[in-house]
Amino acid sequence: MKSAQLPPVRVEPEVRQEIESALREGESLSQFVEQAALEAARRRIAQEAFLARGRASLIKARRTGRFFPVDQALDEMRARLEQRMKALGETRARDGKA
Repeated sequence: MKSAQLPPVRVEPEVRQEIESALREGESLSQFVEQAALEAARRRIAQEAFLARGRASLIKARRTGRFFPVDQALDEMRARLEQRMKALGETRARDGKA
């Protein structure tokens, strides 16, 4: 049972029409707004955590004097991404979702 309420949001009629046109079958405007607000909050929390990790990394690099060239960092990130995408592809293929 829901026990809290979000504040009402005033929008132009065109905005409401645009949002309503995006609703899925059986989805209410309230459900859509609740989901959108929750996703936005989670995205902000993830962004703040990302920034905090970056700031901590910068502080550590300045303290230790150990920095990495941008090309090296990007190459390592690309390799990790490719490895993860390959693993996901194998999983999807195995599950018949390719």
